[in-house]
Amino acid sequence: MPSFLNAGVEIAFDDLPPAGETLRTMILVHGFASNRKEGWRRTGWYAALERRGTRCVALDQRGHGESQKLYDPESYGREALGSDIIALINHLNLDRVDLFGYSMGARTALAAALGAPDRIANLILGGVGERLLEPRLEGAPMDSMSQAMLADDPASISHPMLRSFRQFADEQGEDRRALAAFVQAKNPPLDVDAMGQLEMPVLVVAGQRDDGAGDPDGLARAFPHGRGITVVGCDHFSAIPHALTKAATFDFLDGMLDDPFGDRF
Repeated sequence: MPSFLNAGVEIAFDDLPPAGETLRTMILVHGFASNRKEGWRRTGWYAALERRGTRCVALDQRGHGESQKLYDPESYGREALGSDIIALINHLNLDRVDLFGYSMGARTALAAALGAPDRIANLILGGVGERLLEPRLEGAPMDSMSQAMLADDPASISHPMLRSFRQFADEQGEDRRALAAFVQAKNPPLDVDAMGQLEMPVLVVAGQRDDGAGDPDGLARAFPHGRGITVVGCDHFSAIPHALTKAATFDFLDGMLDDPFGDRF
């Protein structure tokens, strides 16, 4: 298992160059309670990127998968998570990369882009939409999520979404105490003004039935060169492996999307 240290935190990753000429490099950032193998390899992204001649790099976010487990919520601040991405880029001696984060990973990818915009050629934010811009309220689902992760009996979790995440974490063998700390991290609201100064192209893609994400167009408009895509018929979990999400992503990278907003695949 390849890994590196960022400020003393060990981060595990995969680095998969294609068999032939490398046309570009993409870094993949998984969502909450997932890991690089479940979030990206099983869903077909490793193979799809290899077929396109793309160097595929995917990491386990701190507290997840094979990366180091930390139990202090302050270790999971947005800037610390974003710094893991930039440290990985530096560790691999890369210049600029395409960066794709899904769900909670989209927040990490955005933090990396805001922290080092010159290192990101194209930014893809998946499983999120305009609700990403809403402030987090005390008692919101993420606060309840930490309680769900720490519950002795999953059957005691009444909220279906929280119960599904807890079951998913158990199935993946994730460290639930680390996950609870992850969602307890306190972060300031997103800097919308700074988002409006990012010069790289940005794709926001989410499933039509992803009620937790909101409209991708609403988030895409926060960026000067943003683009929103809705994947018809998909929810939060079914969108990531779907061929239409891959098609939207690759068309975006190839510069084949039109200018008007409101596309639906």
